[in-house]
Amino acid sequence: MYDVLAQLNKTSGVTGSLVVGTDGIVIAADLNSQTDDDTVGALASSIAATVRKSLDGMKSGDLAQVTVESDQHKMFLSNAGIGTLVVTTEPRVNIGLVRLEIRNAIEQLQRI
Repeated sequence: MYDVLAQLNKTSGVTGSLVVGTDGIVIAADLNSQTDDDTVGALASSIAATVRKSLDGMKSGDLAQVTVESDQHKMFLSNAGIGTLVVTTEPRVNIGLVRLEIRNAIEQLQRI
């Protein structure tokens, strides 16, 4: 699992990645040293839970991917089956490339 995250982090603009369970517990992480894995995991789990609840209320199926953008970062949250794959990036990143690499990483994670 760590190999998948390390490979994903080689994508231009990606600053870190982790897999977090629905309970907010970090399953695996490869974030930069300035970022606390547990804090990002808890925040991502909270965002994913809120989105899932909203989608359920609208009867729109399960969460596929959510992108959160700020002035300093982007965060992609994607359903990876075993949990939520969270990818943090620089603010100006090739979103299409990141989403493609996320899709590839999810396929690899689901084979583990």
